[in-house]
Amino acid sequence: MQVDEATVRRIARLARIRISDAEAKGLEKELSGILDWAQQLDEVDTSAVEPMTRVVAQELAMRDDVVNDGEIADAVTANAPLTEDHYFVVPKIVE
Repeated sequence: MQVDEATVRRIARLARIRISDAEAKGLEKELSGILDWAQQLDEVDTSAVEPMTRVVAQELAMRDDVVNDGEIADAVTANAPLTEDHYFVVPKIVE
């Protein structure tokens, strides 16, 4: 895939990178080479490869999905200046 100078300048503008005319010419060849290399990956047959989430197969530890309050309400509100029935008491700011 060939990248022209206009595309290089657009990418540079989107990336907020200032480039000179000489740099634009060099980046033209460099970006075209990178895209050609990436295009080679399309030629690889991956139809027999299973999708994976990580390199090493590993089962995730599962736990019961139980709703609870953590049973530590006293510890959570221990440092609060004012509490009432395990809730923080704050001054009213809306009139």
